Order: sequence, then C-alpha cells, then structure tokens
Amino acid sequence: MPASYFLRLLLSAACMRRKMMISKVTDTNKIEKLFADWQESIIWSCIQKVMGNIYADSLDAPKSAMAILGDFCFFAGEPSPELIQFKPDDCTQEFIIMVPQSEEWAEVIVDVYGSRSKKVTRYATKKETDVFDKNKLQTIVDDMNPLYDMKMMDEEIFKYCKANGWSKDLISQYADYATYEKLGIGVMILKDGEPVAGASAYSRYEQGIEIEIDTKEEYRRKGLAYACGAKLILECLKKGLYPSWDAQNKESLALAEKLGYHYAYDYTAFEIFEY
Repeated sequence: MPASYFLRLLLSAACMRRKMMISKVTDTNKIEKLFADWQESIIWSCIQKVMGNIYADSLDAPKSAMAILGDFCFFAGEPSPELIQFKPDDCTQEFIIMVPQSEEWAEVIVDVYGSRSKKVTRYATKKETDVFDKNKLQTIVDDMNPLYDMKMMDEEIFKYCKANGWSKDLISQYADYATYEKLGIGVMILKDGEPVAGASAYSRYEQGIEIEIDTKEEYRRKGLAYACGAKLILECLKKGLYPSWDAQNKESLALAEKLGYHYAYDYTAFEIFEY
C-alpha cells in the first residue's frame, strides 16, 4: 500500500488519542506561529481579528489550526482529519476553497472529501508596495470606453450587488452597507445606469484589502475589469491600503501583471463541493 495511506492512518489514530476538541481561537497570538510566514491576506484578516475566524485543536497549546473567511479556508500545523471535517455553525455555504500548508494536509483533504474535492492551481502575486505606476493606472481609467460610467461603491450599488448573483461576491463578506462603508472599498462600472462590472474588497485586513473583480457575462472581454481594477488600486493607494491580488487562474494573473503586480508562486488548493 502507498506510504500516504499509512500516514493517514497514523494521523487519524493520533487525533483519536488526543480526543480533539475544536475551539474558536480568541487569542490569535498563540496561533500565529503555526501559519509562519504565509503571505496570505485572508490569514492576516483572521489573525488580526478584522474579519473571519481561526479554529484550533487546543486553546492552550494548539498544534493544528484553520483560518476561515468567506469561501476560503487555510490549514496549518499538524494535519488533522477532524479539523478538515469541521464546519463552523455560522458557515452555511455548500462550497469552500481549502488551501493546505503541506502535501500531508492535501492528502488528508482528498481522503476526507474524495470525489467532492477538485484539485486546482491558484497564483499568488508578490506583496510589493512600491511597484504601481499611478500615471499608467490613471490613464487606464481615463481611456475607458465613454459608453460606460464609473462610480465608487455606494449603498444603492451595494444593495444591487447583494441581489444579483454575478456581483454578489463583491460584497458577500459584509452583513450590511454600514459594515462595508467601515471596512470595504469598491468601484462599479455602469452601462445606462446598470452595474456591469466591479472591483471591490473581498476582505479587509489592517494594512489593506484582498481584491475581488467580477464582470457580468455579456460584458466580458471589453476591458472593464482592467479599468475598474486600475481605479480600485488607485483608491487604495490614496488611503494607504495595500490592494492584495490572489489569482484564481492564469487569466486573472495576466490581468494582475498588466496592472503592475508580479507573479510570486503558484499553489495547490481544493474546491470542495457539498461542504
């Protein structure tokens, strides 16, 4: 039998011996070392207690932990089947993206979810604060097709995004507009008064945001994501916020690079269905 099979048996037995009790972490200083130098803004959001939560096998001496925010869940420390199977009470979605810290975590994810998991490759960009050409970004905004208008996110647009599937992820992590107004920042492109593309803070951490860009299907490949991405970056820079970009695919990475980002590394994630 493959070595990974015996590894999973050992991990499962170890967890049973520990009689794991999964708890929400309130003192994130105790958990920070498990995530080491993982350069992911969603993890920072959870550690800084701005958004999201961290769960662990112990509050006093944690060995396994997960940071969960919206559609993303990051696993660190010792691989744990129990933690991978754990679903917080306030998590009502049926889909999530799990990111393992190691190959051992990845093997346990596959073992637990089987055919409900889809292995994908995502692309991280470097967190560089001084690489953006503001003049170039402004030119991108100014050169947008005059058939379209651009507006900053307001309460009316926020409500539109909540009510429409294509734009929901732009504001999905904010319970209401008051919360978004406090933590978020966003840009929307409109055609004849109707939103057709947007860039927004998917999540927020103390030093910046994680960018989410979405375009209504019939308006794709018209340069709208390029324009609203440029505008959002400029607005973040004005406020002293870093606009972090994690690319779902190579197309998203290519767009990021056009806007000034540089590729850092690719990594494995698992899209989990029927979570």
